[in-house]
This record gives sequence, structure tokens and C-alpha cells, in this order.
Amino acid sequence: MLRPAVPLLLNMRGQQGKEDPNRRGERLGFAGRPRPDGQVVWIHAASVGETNAILPLIENILGANENVHILLTTGTKTSAEIASRRLPPRAFHQYVPLDIPQYVKRFLDHWRPSLAIFTESDIWPNLILGTSERRIPLVLVNARMSPRSIRRWRKYAGIGRPLFSRFAAVLAQNAQIARAIKWLGAPNVITAGNLKIDSPPPPVDADTLAALKKAVGERPLFLAASTHPGEDTVIAAAHSLIRQEVDGLLTIIVPRHPERGSGLAATLGGLGLRTQLRTRSSGPDRDTEIYVADTIGELGTFYSISPVALVGGSLVEHGGQNPIEAVRLGSCVLTGPFVHNFRDAYSALFREGGAVEVHSSDDIARQVTMLLEDQQAAKRMREGAGVALESLGGALTKTLGAIQPLLEKQQA
Repeated sequence: MLRPAVPLLLNMRGQQGKEDPNRRGERLGFAGRPRPDGQVVWIHAASVGETNAILPLIENILGANENVHILLTTGTKTSAEIASRRLPPRAFHQYVPLDIPQYVKRFLDHWRPSLAIFTESDIWPNLILGTSERRIPLVLVNARMSPRSIRRWRKYAGIGRPLFSRFAAVLAQNAQIARAIKWLGAPNVITAGNLKIDSPPPPVDADTLAALKKAVGERPLFLAASTHPGEDTVIAAAHSLIRQEVDGLLTIIVPRHPERGSGLAATLGGLGLRTQLRTRSSGPDRDTEIYVADTIGELGTFYSISPVALVGGSLVEHGGQNPIEAVRLGSCVLTGPFVHNFRDAYSALFREGGAVEVHSSDDIARQVTMLLEDQQAAKRMREGAGVALESLGGALTKTLGAIQPLLEKQQA
């Protein structure tokens, strides 16, 4: 029923900068390259966060299985660009086909994976059912569900059970999620923790870092990372409040979706704030108040120069972005109240004093000002965050332990 609307959908997404027109065929199930000889393990990750989380798993699978290739599929241009830079040898990227039976069949006919691994909550019925019908083992790793999603899946269990029962193994982020997925029919559910805890921090380019440090100089710095619509004006108001106490403040905003950069800069400029876009300047000018980093793959560099960072997606009901990246690169973490995507990580961070919850521009201004001026308080916060991370690791080992026997069984 949806097939006639596919060209319109892809055209609309292309106009929004969300599709790569040169690789459009991949969204229809046409392969963008030949299938390599030997076993192909297919891993699907929705976007950037899932891609970063799955990279250590990819490296470990390849390290333990010399005749295996990894096919990574994602659905966004930003994740494709990350994959092109960070995938190791014997791993390659394709866009995931749209979840329409004909496209799924075409995709599976070409790649013939020996194992399929889905990540987090990206559940596509035709991909799952089509893979299962070919007797290809399915694994769901780093599985997560918000409380709202759990309620929805329970309400529509008649849809969920035929899907979750197809997974040979499910590695859940916590016990609550594990119970929900087990209730939905998954036969083998393991509480493994969050793979993002075990992931390395985002890469930092030394030359870019040096250039940014030179451009910023001694100015006090506040970072708002991975922001979503509705958060930026709150951050702008906080910036204006902080400037009353902290001379020369530079605020850097990294929107979660870089294509928002131009519109965001126009909005902030309309508020009377001197705003610059990263794509139009290699660094902030001396009189720049807000620097909008509308680029891909540089978040690690911005964390590295920022003593305090608000991790976005948390002031609005998105559920929060990954705070672990900020912690590993030395930023003190502030977050809004909506963090269900990373509830376990934040619980540990709050318990150890390694993160602070804020609710308004006044809250943000008060905390940023304190952390910029009180170096001992900032140091205690970073130390608490480090203790919290030590208590959360181990998901990668458990995940590999569940996947490797399935892979060896297919090799036999």
C-alpha cells in the first residue's frame, strides 16, 4: 500500500537534506556494491548515536572472526558520513532499505547475511520477518524502551509478539526493559547494560582542536550539545544571563541535526545575539557570542574544549542524548529532566554527583556560572562522573558472549 508514496517520500526527504540522491537505490533494496566472499554479518543501527555505540562491537566481531565481513546499515546521512570515516577494514555501509517487502527481498537476496543484529529500538516488521523466514538468526542488542514505549507495546502485544519472538537473543539495557521484552515473547533475554557506556569517546582531530583553542583563547566557554528544536531559545536566554556574571562568555551550540544550523543562526541573530556558523568560519571571532557548530563528526572536539556542557534532547520530551561522551572528554554535565533514553547512566551520575539536572534558563545560568568560577566544584563533579562510569561497564563483553556462539554455529 505504501509503495506508490515512496518516490514522494524520498523526494521530500531529499529536499530537506536527509537523503543522499546518489545512493537512493539502496533505500529501494538495490545494492551499492558487490557482496564480498565469505560470511556477512548484517548490523542495523538507526543513526549517529547507535552507530557510535556499535563500532566497538564491529571491531571485536571482526577481530575474532577473520573470514567475516560486516554490513552496517543506517537510515541517515549523518550516520553514513560517520561510518565512512570510522568503519574498520572488512566493514562497509549501506542505507537500510525502506520496510516494504519487495525492497527487503531485494536487499536480502543480494547480501545473504549469516547473522542479523538490530540495535536499540529500531524495529522494522518486514525486515525482521523477512530475515527470520530465511532462517537467519536475529539478535537485538542494546535494546531500549521508554516507559511510554513499553505501555504501547503491551497495548499492541498482538503485533509485538510475532516480532520479538523471532530474536534468538536480546541484550537489554536494564532489567525493566528485559522484563518487557520477555513478556513480548523473546525466548532468550539478557540484561547486559548499555553499550554506549563501553564505547570510546567521539574522535578528536588534533589540528582542529588546536585551531579552536587558539580562536577561543582565554574566553570562558559553555557548550550546548546535540540540541533539539525548543531547546535553543532556552540556551540563548541562559547565555544572556550568564554574560551578566561572566565577562566574554562564548556559547557553542551543536544542533543534533546540522541542517538546522542556518535557521538556528537566523533565530538567534533575531534575538540580538552575535551568531556565527561553523560552516562559514573556521573559528569564532572575538566578538561572537554564540557559535553554531553545524558540522558532522566534530562533537568530540567541542567537548574537549568545553569545561561545562548541557547535553541536549533533555529540555524537551525527546529523552536525552548520550552523556557518557561528555564525561569521557572532561566536560561537567548538565541535563534537563527528560532523560529516559539514558536513565541508568544518569541515575549513576546523579548518585555520584557527576551530573546536575536543570529545568530553566535560570537554572542553567546558575550552574554554568558556578562551575566556571569554582574549579574545585567542577573537579569534584568530574571525579564523581568517573566513579559512576566505572560502575556501569561490561555490556560489550556480555553482548559479544551472546553473539559469538550464534556466529560460530553458522560457520559450522
